[in-house]
Amino acid sequence: MATTSTPDESPGAKMTDEEYGNHRAAHALWAGTSVLITDARGRVLIQHVDYLDTCLLPGGALDRGEPPARGAARELHEELGVTVVVERGLAVDWVSPGGMSAAAVMRFPGEIIHVFDGGTWDDVRIAAIRLPPSEITAVEFVEPARLPDLLAPRDARRALAALRARIDAAGTVLLADGVPLVPTVLDRAGVLRTPRPRHPYAFDPSPVPDPDTPIRQAWVWAFAPDGRVLVLLDPETGGACLPGGTPEPTDGEDPVVTVRREAAEEAAARLTGITYLGHLPDPGAGRTRVRYAARLTALGAAGADPATGHPYVRVLATPEQALQLFDWGPAGADQLAAVHQARARLGLPRAAPQSVTELAGTTTW
Repeated sequence: MATTSTPDESPGAKMTDEEYGNHRAAHALWAGTSVLITDARGRVLIQHVDYLDTCLLPGGALDRGEPPARGAARELHEELGVTVVVERGLAVDWVSPGGMSAAAVMRFPGEIIHVFDGGTWDDVRIAAIRLPPSEITAVEFVEPARLPDLLAPRDARRALAALRARIDAAGTVLLADGVPLVPTVLDRAGVLRTPRPRHPYAFDPSPVPDPDTPIRQAWVWAFAPDGRVLVLLDPETGGACLPGGTPEPTDGEDPVVTVRREAAEEAAARLTGITYLGHLPDPGAGRTRVRYAARLTALGAAGADPATGHPYVRVLATPEQALQLFDWGPAGADQLAAVHQARARLGLPRAAPQSVTELAGTTTW
């Protein structure tokens, strides 16, 4: 019985079933899974194992004929003792034969690894983890920027690409040796390659109680008409920030003036309708940080920020996406709730889940 030609064969070529099967078997690859799990702070779960010097994400090789999602759920049960339904794919990585330092005797042919979203685990689920008697010696949640220090380079690239895909909400991304075939703006900026800014301060929606309290910082959630907010990415570090900064003497001790000035200097942004959100007191230092919301009306040509000497990458992200770029602890949820209340007062819609968008040129709304 003849089999029609495939795209990699010469036009009009015919093959028998046996020849076709041999042809395809010669291109066989291993198949495996990884599962990306985070805690409430956005830290990634990694496993310490007794057979490698480096750590791993949960997962492993698929059994013969096993669908990838089912294999991922099985591995979670075997390695962590938990039952989880795995449904959402984050990345598919083609690992080249040279992309893994396998012993020659293993005859490593290359591998396809499916990376799944294991979700965000709360304290109850984390406490339910039960490790097997061998192989997995410990688990821990680590800052994403630590992954290159703890995982093999190929595994760290894959994990960070999958985490950026989860934040970007763009669907499953295709990788080759951990590198995206079509990098997003988060990939190009190298988001998460350095530790995220951490502000573990309680959010207080009331006014600053003492008008003489020094203001350490003033940031603004600047809303575009579609309900997304302006986020600035540092191309040197991959770090993210909201428009704003440290008050200067020329601001006249008015944080609203600070916000307007910093938004113009950092992002060439014009704001209107600036409204107070709350503050984050730092009792140990006797100072606080104030937060505002505003409408974003225009962006000029991006210029070098006076503080850093280079232009930021300007992007629009949903408030939920923006929050994942920071390590604010439980107070982040309180601030996010205040952000959406301010958005509603400004008469703006709640942004639908969508990809992060770069704003490279001038824009007026």
